[in-house]
Amino acid sequence: MGPRKTGRPTCFLCMQCGVQFTAAAAPPQHCPICEDERQYVRWEGQAWITPEELAAGHRVVMKDDAGVLAFGIEPRFAIGQRALLAHTPHGHVLWDCISMVSDEAVTEINRRGGLAAIAISHCHYYSAMVEWSEAFGGVPIYLHADDRNWIMRPHPAVISWEGETRALNPSLTLIRCGGHFAGGQVLHWKRDSGDAILAGDILQVTPTRRDVSFMYSYPNYIPLNAARVLRIASALEPFAFDHIYGAWWNQNVIGDAKTAFARSVARYLAAIA
Repeated sequence: MGPRKTGRPTCFLCMQCGVQFTAAAAPPQHCPICEDERQYVRWEGQAWITPEELAAGHRVVMKDDAGVLAFGIEPRFAIGQRALLAHTPHGHVLWDCISMVSDEAVTEINRRGGLAAIAISHCHYYSAMVEWSEAFGGVPIYLHADDRNWIMRPHPAVISWEGETRALNPSLTLIRCGGHFAGGQVLHWKRDSGDAILAGDILQVTPTRRDVSFMYSYPNYIPLNAARVLRIASALEPFAFDHIYGAWWNQNVIGDAKTAFARSVARYLAAIA
């Protein structure tokens, strides 16, 4: 299922996870990200879509999400995450990514001062990261080296950084937490309105919006073990933060988030003990 051969190199997108693959005349036979036990292949079978086909039936939307400019796709496509613009005096960074770029989104980001870099929590949100980078002149894409095997569209803009933290500028620091994926990372953002953790679903904000939780696989309900949760807690311990921004619209912990995080860790560990 999916588009036929295009006769020209096309960067096909997986319809289940939304990740874009290296250009080819025909879609790939498999999506390793969806075949991994943390994701799943569509019940109808593996399917692909071209960027042009996606744009014909979807659009990029921009709106404020708890004080941060966010970007998503409507109607919902693939996993349905939204991206966030971390704006700082030292340059702006796009956190996580979506499977479409629009002229309107590029214009709005440029109006606010442009884009210095892209950083993504883990491979489920790599999506059209290369197209976003190229739209801003090839800005660097920071992914943790422990997840390099999950890059389906290699590109010179990708920086596979190693270690436990990586400062992108004086306001933004990447933190390797692991957990959901070995290279799972979050972004710590120092700002006047309260320091924040941009978490993707490395920390999964719950529907209460007062707590977070942890999973090895969300769709397949495989919990994360205690050692990995304690490692996440240790990685975040040195950082102060008031807010946690999750992966989906309006799914954020706003205010007293470090206390909420500590409470969530204790609750989770008690539940799996």
